[in-house]
Amino acid sequence: MNIHSTVKKFSENRGKARNDRREEILRSAASAFQKKGFLGTTMQDISRQLKMTQGNLYHYFKNKQDILFQCHDYSLNLVLQELERIQNSPLSPEEKLRALILFHVGVMVDELQASAMVLELHALSPARLKKIVQKRDAYERGVREIISEGMNLGIFEDYDPKLVGFFLFGAINWLVRWFNPVGQRSAKEVAEAFSNLFIDGLRKRVEKSTGTEKGEKRQ
Repeated sequence: MNIHSTVKKFSENRGKARNDRREEILRSAASAFQKKGFLGTTMQDISRQLKMTQGNLYHYFKNKQDILFQCHDYSLNLVLQELERIQNSPLSPEEKLRALILFHVGVMVDELQASAMVLELHALSPARLKKIVQKRDAYERGVREIISEGMNLGIFEDYDPKLVGFFLFGAINWLVRWFNPVGQRSAKEVAEAFSNLFIDGLRKRVEKSTGTEKGEKRQ
């Protein structure tokens, strides 16, 4: 291995280690924000939980608001990447929506201590808030497009896609208020239950006795 390859490999490993450490800090900070609130959490609280000095913490993030912003940005990037992957897949609208619900719930209960996507947005600066809202809106639009596609194909009931989206996001976001990672149900079980309940309720209903769609007149 020549010197250029050695330097490149070292740089890649150092970059990965730095990213891993940043994610570890985000997880710890999100947990602290969830327990004590953004205003009640100090940089010292975060550094103490990680057993690192505050000076070392500032090496990764400028301040507490920077950490809060990165928590939101990290989580939104995850769901946006998954949304793009699913949108470009050959799956049916029902399969796309199910896969996305499973992933979204997983992010809420597994990533950054189940709190990153619903942390205190109002504490961000106007410029940073705008960036987060733009990404959030892009994600919500993408989900509504999948719902609309299913309605247009007659797979889902003909509701207002925007209201359906609000219902879905509200239910998932509320998970952080009650989900217990050491409770009776695992994150996977909760995600599967959510996807089943939501899609079963949205799916176009058919009269069991005749096989005709609900509301269709019998001959």
